[in-house]
Amino acid sequence: MGSNGLFRIKLFSPLRLREFRLLWVGMTVSLLGDGIFLVAIAWQVYELSNAPTALSVVGIAMATPHVVLLLASGVVSDRFDRRVVMIGADLARGLAVTVLGVLSLTGVIQLWHIVALAALYGAGTAFFGPAFEAIVPDLVPSQLLGQANSMDQFVRPAAWQLAGPAVGGLIVGGWGAGGAFLLDAGTFGVSILALSLMRTRAGAPSVEHRASVLSDVREGFRFVRGHVWLWGTLLAAACAYLLFLGPTEVLLPLIVKNEMGGSARDLGFILAMGGIGAIGAAILVGNRGIPRRHMTFIYVCWTVSTLAVAGYGLARVPWQAMAAAFIFGSLESAGLIVWTTTKQRLVPRRLLGRVSSLDWFISIGLLPLSFALTGPVAHLAGARATLIGAGILGGVVTIAFLFLPGMRDIERSGAIRRGPPETVEVAVPSEAGPPVSTPVARPG
Repeated sequence: MGSNGLFRIKLFSPLRLREFRLLWVGMTVSLLGDGIFLVAIAWQVYELSNAPTALSVVGIAMATPHVVLLLASGVVSDRFDRRVVMIGADLARGLAVTVLGVLSLTGVIQLWHIVALAALYGAGTAFFGPAFEAIVPDLVPSQLLGQANSMDQFVRPAAWQLAGPAVGGLIVGGWGAGGAFLLDAGTFGVSILALSLMRTRAGAPSVEHRASVLSDVREGFRFVRGHVWLWGTLLAAACAYLLFLGPTEVLLPLIVKNEMGGSARDLGFILAMGGIGAIGAAILVGNRGIPRRHMTFIYVCWTVSTLAVAGYGLARVPWQAMAAAFIFGSLESAGLIVWTTTKQRLVPRRLLGRVSSLDWFISIGLLPLSFALTGPVAHLAGARATLIGAGILGGVVTIAFLFLPGMRDIERSGAIRRGPPETVEVAVPSEAGPPVSTPVARPG
């Protein structure tokens, strides 16, 4: 299929835009590296200490700066050129994995090295995520945001959950964890190069004098607090993740191994089915577009996907867990695509970095508690009962937020089609012929 034929597939329409094309290439290669990193760091930790608590400590070291720095990262994303923020974040993460690779290959690596460098990696991730979400509307016109976010959800599972871990396993088996770390560092180099080649658009965030950082954070909070669809959904996500994410991460491998008599390959296939479901959802939503009743769509998708967690507890053989993973992955991804597009279309560009960082901060803020509660609850109720209860209770809590007064006002008013009030004309290449002008929102 030629390039013109590729662009006629709605999902790939944003690739007509040079700046988004560069962003997408860098993201794809970087996500492949992230998948390699997941395998390499786990293997390296278990080579140093064959105790699950060691990997837990590394996970905490990576997650803590991520959560702590999210609010500041949103302010930075809104004050400075988002492309430069992303380059800085990639430089920090690339440096961390480069040092990990050198220490591993020279045989001097110790667990404290990994903990310290994982913290640097997590800090870089905290700044990259909000800047990435906020820069997409600067590069893509409003009517293509759904396709752009669908492409993100298409590539993420394909590179991060499927291809990356497979390549990582081969590299670790042949060159060791050190070689895999250095390969991951090379993927950050590709991402930095792609970002460097992007042209900074007029209207991007500037470094002009503003109020204090705290005042900027408060402005973001005020905006979220003033919109039910925002604060209600963030609280819904926080409650749902508290209920089901810890049990899924901790207990699914336990059930596959001890109660199904499955292998690591079976667990890999189960997780891969979730990735395949996400890819399918990205293709479907990318080609069909954002539904008119978008908030209802988001909540129905997320409710059913959360209920699918109960399927892990009900499954008696691996293929049943694969089916549950497919349902979870496809519907979670479909809801996420529409949610991200809704946020990008309705939040003013000057606030989008802060709102995105608040989204991350509130949604994942209770994850440590979820992990902490999973063990005691499973000890009292059993692993299967904990997963079933988490899925059912999480689904009930999620759908309840849809009925908050005012939650669906934005879909009734058609606000998503109008977008925020700040607009600017941007040239968008048509499939054939000269560029056409399309209004998209810009930062203030």
